[in-house]
Amino acid sequence: MASEQRLAPRDFIPEPALRRLPWYLAYVTLLRKRDVEYVSSTQISRDLNVDASQIAKDLSFLNIKGKTRIGYEVASLEAELEDFLGFRRSHNALIVGVGSLGGALIQDSGLEQFGLNIVAGFDINPDLIGRTLCGIPVFDVRELDLRRRQFAADIGIITVPVEHAQSVADKFVAAGVKALWNFTPFRIRVSDDIVVQNTSIYAHLAVMYNRLNMNLSSGRQ
Repeated sequence: MASEQRLAPRDFIPEPALRRLPWYLAYVTLLRKRDVEYVSSTQISRDLNVDASQIAKDLSFLNIKGKTRIGYEVASLEAELEDFLGFRRSHNALIVGVGSLGGALIQDSGLEQFGLNIVAGFDINPDLIGRTLCGIPVFDVRELDLRRRQFAADIGIITVPVEHAQSVADKFVAAGVKALWNFTPFRIRVSDDIVVQNTSIYAHLAVMYNRLNMNLSSGRQ
């Protein structure tokens, strides 16, 4: 159950722990939908394959503690995780690059459940400019600064060819966004006050292929 009193600041959480918190949230959301009231760290550990002591440590960063012999109250834990991760707050975002990947993100209604509200897309393709995707307007990228202020968006999503990644990042920063979600394999350079999250599908593919090849090679021996 979430503690009633905040015992310590929660500003800094190690990134590995931060990456595990959505796992816990997805898990307890499933439990809550099944009308489960309490869950132990042992049960979470067994189902998610994360050490129980690690789970307890991760949740302690949020000052969340379980009850002895009972565990965590599922509904309360879900609410605490949603609140901390920001999924209960709406974050307006703009996306540059409304091709196959950008278009898919715009059409992914599931992102809204996690607080990400894509309010406009931008492109240089005249066949896309002026259209709407799932009700989201697509503008000329030259209108980025104007539309950023119009929609009060703090997040910029980059889904352009790699050679344009840095210039788009520069445009976003100049327009006033505070965070960039970069889907290209290019390591963009911005000032330290801009949050950057890199999500390269190609990097994940490289890791998967490498592990697959290692397993296949080991199986042939």
